[in-house]
Amino acid sequence: MSGDVDIPQPCLSVVMPCFNESGTIEAVVDAVLASPYTAEVLVVDDGSTDGTRDILEKFDDPRIRVLLQSHNQGKGAALRRGFAEATADFVVVQDADLEYDPADYGSLLEPLLSGRADACFGSRFHTSRPHRVLYYWHSVGNKFLTMASNAFTNLNLTDMETCYKAFRREVIQAIEIEEDRFGFEPEVTAKLAAAGARIYEVGISYDGRTYADGKKIGWRDGVRAMYCIVRYSPFGRRWSARRS
Repeated sequence: MSGDVDIPQPCLSVVMPCFNESGTIEAVVDAVLASPYTAEVLVVDDGSTDGTRDILEKFDDPRIRVLLQSHNQGKGAALRRGFAEATADFVVVQDADLEYDPADYGSLLEPLLSGRADACFGSRFHTSRPHRVLYYWHSVGNKFLTMASNAFTNLNLTDMETCYKAFRREVIQAIEIEEDRFGFEPEVTAKLAAAGARIYEVGISYDGRTYADGKKIGWRDGVRAMYCIVRYSPFGRRWSARRS
């Protein structure tokens, strides 16, 4: 199995942006800590008001570092802070809900540990792993944005919008993250492509949430993602340079 990689010690900084996830944060952190790859967990609380911070105060595992944002700034802003604080050889993004399974870390890390990749994306579509069947139009939107991203970056990803993105630490720390919200996904993809990073993709499992469960992404985020695809492409950068 591609995920069965022998490693001498934990090598992964898990960056977890968190906003009002009191119902899931304990289970997610426990699952992340159970992974043999986890060296540290950087939970970036983005101004939670539902008691999440009270739960975070109770964690006593030395691998957990809680970073508190003064107010809600967005996923991209939380990731920007977490990436800057990461210290392990590799970094992965982990949402603070139960949609993505830390049991997939081995598969994500295999191309990185073998030295073949600078980044690895976990695809929810290019996979035979279990995934919850949910919203048709969300899948259409995801595939459209991935296709648009591929057209502007000349990549052939199947799931640009996936949460599970793993990087060599020096690669992600060299990228300036400008987007504060969910525009992070197309932005980092475009900037990895522009830097000539070696990107791999592996299949992952997925247990998607409904809106009743607290899913936060809406159509406005899709519009912003399209804007980011163009803005951070070579065409968008040239246009911005001419304007300045």
